[in-house]
Amino acid sequence: MVVIGIDAGGTKTVCQLADQDGLVLAEARGPGANLQSTGELHVEKVLHQLITETTHAAAQWPVAVCVGMAGVDRAGEAAVVRDILTRLAPRSHIVVVNDALVALEAGVPGAPGVVIIAGTGSIAYGRNRDGRAARAGGWGYLLGDEGSGFWLGRQALRAVVRSSDGRGPHTRLTPRVLAHYGVERPQDLVREIYDGRFQPSTVAAIASEVNAAADEGDEFALHLVDTGARELSLAARSVCDQLALTHGPVVLAGGMFRAVPRLRQRVTAHLTGRWPGMLVSPLAGEPAGGAVSLALAAASGTLVLPKYFDR
Repeated sequence: MVVIGIDAGGTKTVCQLADQDGLVLAEARGPGANLQSTGELHVEKVLHQLITETTHAAAQWPVAVCVGMAGVDRAGEAAVVRDILTRLAPRSHIVVVNDALVALEAGVPGAPGVVIIAGTGSIAYGRNRDGRAARAGGWGYLLGDEGSGFWLGRQALRAVVRSSDGRGPHTRLTPRVLAHYGVERPQDLVREIYDGRFQPSTVAAIASEVNAAADEGDEFALHLVDTGARELSLAARSVCDQLALTHGPVVLAGGMFRAVPRLRQRVTAHLTGRWPGMLVSPLAGEPAGGAVSLALAAASGTLVLPKYFDR
C-alpha cells in the first residue's frame, strides 16, 4: 500500500509518495499551486505532473491522497481542489485540508500545538486535545498576510519609492531592490511591477534583500522584520487564546524563516518573552510529511480532522 501527501504553497509544491510505514519512496517538486494566485488550471497542471511523477517512480497507485493548500477552509475552494484530485486519482481516498494543518502534523504528529507559517503568505493555526482548531491571519496578500514574504517585499518596495520621492528616509534597500530587478532607477520599478506578469511570489522573493539590509544595520529593514515578527506572534497568541493553550510547542514553517533568519529570531523572542515555557522550534522536515500522515490515517479509516473553534 502507498499513499501520497502534497504540500501546495504559493512558491513551491512538494509531493511525497510513502508506504504503509510512512517511508518516503518517491518525491517530486514543482511550482506553487494556489487557487487564488494561480488559478484552477495551473493547480491541476502542477498536481497532475507531480502525482504522475511519483506514481511512475514507485509503479504503484495510492490508496489515499492528501493535499494541504492555503484557502481550502472555504467550502467552495475545497470542492474545486477535491474535484481536481478526483479526476487525477479517481481510485484514491481524497483528503483536502489547509496547508497549516499538514505543517502542524509534520511538526507535532497527532499532538496539540501551534504552527506559524511564513511563506509567500502567512497564517497561524493550532489544535488542542479536544480536537478543536483555531486560526488567525491567512487573509491573503491584499487583506493581511503580515510577516509573510509578500508583505516584507511590498513594504521594501514602498520604502524604496518613498525614499526616491523624499517622503521617506534613505535606506540600503534601494540599491538592493534595484539590483534584484536589474534596473537602474526606482522609476523603472513601475514597469517591472505593473507589466502584467505580477505574481505574489515574485514580490516575496525580495524578502531576502530585507534580511541582507537588516544585517547591514539598515534601520528601516530592522524595523520591518521586527514588525512582521510581532504580527506573526500576535496571530499565534490569538490562536493560543482561542484554544486555551498556555504551553506547548510552536512550530515555525515556511520559507521566510529560512530566507530571513532574523524573522525566526524575533518571533521566538516575542513569544518566549510572554510565555517563558513556550517551546518554539523550526519545522525540521517537509510539511508534505504531515500530509502523508493524514493520508495514511485516511487509508486506515482512522482519520479525524480537528474542527474549528466557533467563536
